[in-house]
Amino acid sequence: MGLPMARHLHAQGFSVQVSDPDTSRLSLAQVEGIKVSKEITQDIKQADWIISSLPNDDVLLQVAKLLQLHMNSSACYIDTSTVSLKASEEVLNLIGPTGAAYLRVAVSGNNHMAELATLTMLCSGPKDYFDKAQPLIKNWGPHVFYLGEAEQARLMKLVVNLLIAQTSAMLAEGLTLGRLGGLDWETMWQVLTSSAVGSPIMKAKAQQLGKPLGERDFSPTFTVHQMLKDISLITSAADQLGAKLLQTEMTKNLMEKAVIEGEGMSDYATIIRVLERQVALGE
Repeated sequence: MGLPMARHLHAQGFSVQVSDPDTSRLSLAQVEGIKVSKEITQDIKQADWIISSLPNDDVLLQVAKLLQLHMNSSACYIDTSTVSLKASEEVLNLIGPTGAAYLRVAVSGNNHMAELATLTMLCSGPKDYFDKAQPLIKNWGPHVFYLGEAEQARLMKLVVNLLIAQTSAMLAEGLTLGRLGGLDWETMWQVLTSSAVGSPIMKAKAQQLGKPLGERDFSPTFTVHQMLKDISLITSAADQLGAKLLQTEMTKNLMEKAVIEGEGMSDYATIIRVLERQVALGE
């Protein structure tokens, strides 16, 4: 999501420089007139705001160690990644002694929503820096929530993703039950999206899947592998906080079965097909 987020800031007149190990992403940024950092450590020293969108805990900690060495004490680090509570706490331990601020701005949404600037921002960290960051953050979407001084943003993102994962499991079981009983596939989707359970995520999935059976689209908005990464973060947080997530563990098993069956790069809703295959329902 980093490139579209940088693009929105650039479009609003902010001075933006980007860095990425993927040179193809840097080329795309340059095409759009966004500057590419030539000397990352020097640019870090001069930056007022440092923003990252990273794939996992390990990379986050690598970046934090770099910032610990080079960012100035009046700067603020904003990380938008989906990472563990533990890793985020470690970042604070690295950044805090420098005097710089650390804002956690977890974003809820997919790449398409990032392109459209319709993400939801879940924020925690120093309230004064959150207030100062509003002109930046509001460029990424219309909904911004301040949740507290510590790791509340990270936890809220995991709560949201838990419910998204569980929606796919709920659909898998409900739709499979309906098909076994002779209900029409397209009609079920029409009823569901018009009923009390017709949430935004349900309606979005209906656009992909509520077509005739042979035309269903399981191209990824979020892959099974990506969802398994998030479920791992969710269950890790549950262990840390002493929660029992029995349904989430069952959903994790379905996702893992999808990977075994060769669908790890399909949309996470492909667990619908996993259950269908278990009961030999064809398209």
